[in-house]
Amino acid sequence: MMKSLLTGATFALGLTTAAFAQDETTKIGFIYVGPVGDGGWTYEHNQGRLAVEEHFGDAVETVFVESVPEGPDAERVMTQMALDGADLIFSTSFGFMDPTINVAGKFPDVKFEHATGYKQADNVSVYSARFYEGRAVQGHIAGQMTESNVIGYIASFPIPEVIRGINAAYLQAKAVNPDVEFKIVWAYTWFDPAKEAEAATVLIEQGADVILQHTDSTAPQAAAQAAGNVATFGQASDMAEFGPYPRVSSIIDNWSPYYIARTQAVIDGTWESTSTWDGIAPGMVGIGDITDAVPAEIKASAEAMIESIRSGDMHPFTGPINKQDGSVWLADGETASDYGDDGLAGMNFYVEGIVGDVPQ
Repeated sequence: MMKSLLTGATFALGLTTAAFAQDETTKIGFIYVGPVGDGGWTYEHNQGRLAVEEHFGDAVETVFVESVPEGPDAERVMTQMALDGADLIFSTSFGFMDPTINVAGKFPDVKFEHATGYKQADNVSVYSARFYEGRAVQGHIAGQMTESNVIGYIASFPIPEVIRGINAAYLQAKAVNPDVEFKIVWAYTWFDPAKEAEAATVLIEQGADVILQHTDSTAPQAAAQAAGNVATFGQASDMAEFGPYPRVSSIIDNWSPYYIARTQAVIDGTWESTSTWDGIAPGMVGIGDITDAVPAEIKASAEAMIESIRSGDMHPFTGPINKQDGSVWLADGETASDYGDDGLAGMNFYVEGIVGDVPQ
């Protein structure tokens, strides 16, 4: 009997210890707008998730759901993650903003991190990268590489992040090539290879020999490669498989340090709602290898620009800059503010020289 009781006590202790260990595991959820194999935006967010697993080992468990439409489906997925015991949920697309806020209100003990949005709560942080810094570098290269003076831009949705990117690229292209013209196709998607390839083809037919994109697949790279003599830039991920040409450089989103730091804050019990907007200097925005397809003098000037942005000596939005209607936005030497009236965070206008209207 004594042995039986001892065994039972030992078994109960084992269960308690196992339950305690399970409770100590931090569960992290990720919700993605595209597939993890998109080669761009979602791929890099998933690399961040994998970095969390590698860094913390058995102390964390990560789960993810890919290709979630922005809207009610996102709310359903996050609700299920919270019900399944997630301690921290990263929602990684602009259109997940309201669903994130809605679900966070129902689960006050769960921490939420929303990428590229602006709505916060006690248990909701927001984070984004200054992609416009990378697009300024792309514009600098594109303006010098184009022979037709026509640069194509595949835009996703008319939100401030995308409009900032268009304006930043245009301003720096125009600075090195006064004859440059931007043609913009709004794809109204983040990830749709067929639509993206079609947009690239339309731009090439309109004379573009350099194409930039704010969509997530490698379809524009493939379309440019098939057309020949059209330069492209990787979006969100390196897309180096299309180098050294047509892909001549890229913007690389590096989410890993942020994801590790925010997970650590949850583990430590120090997590607080914050707003993060980092760029080239902290390493959240990387510039992929500038290939030898770019002439040496252009490559050197682009590298100098990267270092100037990194050091803070250059801001991509430095006046004089007018709005599209000719009204003054920034006076000579004035740099754009992040927030407030006409701040970068709410940018909803084209700068002077861009033809066409911002879709409403």
